[in-house]
Amino acid sequence: MAPTSLADHWAALGLEPGADAETLKQAFRRQARRWHPDLNGNDPVAEERFKRINEAYAVLSDPRRRQAWEAGDGRRDSDDDPFASGFPSFETYLDQLLGRRTPEERSSPQERPAPDERPTTTAAAPPPVSRAGDRETLVRLTPQQALEGTVVTLTLADGLQVEVPTPPGCGDGWRLRLEGVAPGGHDHFLQVEVRTDDGLRIDGLRVLYRLDVAAPAAALGCQAVVPTLAGPVRLRIPPGTSSGRLLRLRGRGLERDGQRGDQIVEVRLTLPERLSDAEEALYRRLLDLADGDTMPLSEDLR
Repeated sequence: MAPTSLADHWAALGLEPGADAETLKQAFRRQARRWHPDLNGNDPVAEERFKRINEAYAVLSDPRRRQAWEAGDGRRDSDDDPFASGFPSFETYLDQLLGRRTPEERSSPQERPAPDERPTTTAAAPPPVSRAGDRETLVRLTPQQALEGTVVTLTLADGLQVEVPTPPGCGDGWRLRLEGVAPGGHDHFLQVEVRTDDGLRIDGLRVLYRLDVAAPAAALGCQAVVPTLAGPVRLRIPPGTSSGRLLRLRGRGLERDGQRGDQIVEVRLTLPERLSDAEEALYRRLLDLADGDTMPLSEDLR
């Protein structure tokens, strides 16, 4: 089992521990494409996430390094940044990492063996460039702390405690960077969470809430009780509301410097996992009345 005191490489790739080699490779390619800097406008967050994904694959795809990591020995031979000179293009990076020939090599006649030639050796794919993962800590703030700013006491890996001020008006999902305080000169990130017990999320002066509504109620229109920072209120759901529609409760957000935010309610339609016979009959009738090009599944396709 992976050691909890080190970076969780399985989580970095979005996998459960023990995934097979093919699943590992597919997850790596998917995550690398999602976070490669070329595809994210050189977003520094994407750069850091890409480095972490690359490190995770470097360890998990190498049996020796994976065994050492699972045993708790996460030390690295070097702290040099392998991306200090920049990032290769995404396709070139995958070609080199997975041992594929580049487009130039595939189109070069000099590289093609004669029909009677047999390659005597197979060049090993170069290992992925790697770097020790950065640290990340979840910090939970109350709405008032997020609004006014507060001081968070953080304990670093070497036991040193530092006081970190959070900026006024920060919100749920913010990621604060402490540069160079992690071992090896790496960064430590604070993942900010600002949520109430009844599901309200704070984003600056705004309050965000997701409201589950049954599909028939959204189609016909209804009223729903919604929590706010000042207590529950009734919200009218207009007829024909689709999933993802945003409804505004004006003035129900936080206030600072004479400005008050709103509360945004996102409607999400819900359906029962299993339909009763009566419900299924009603839905089939609705499907018959629909004007779209949809058609029910035939018995052999269900």
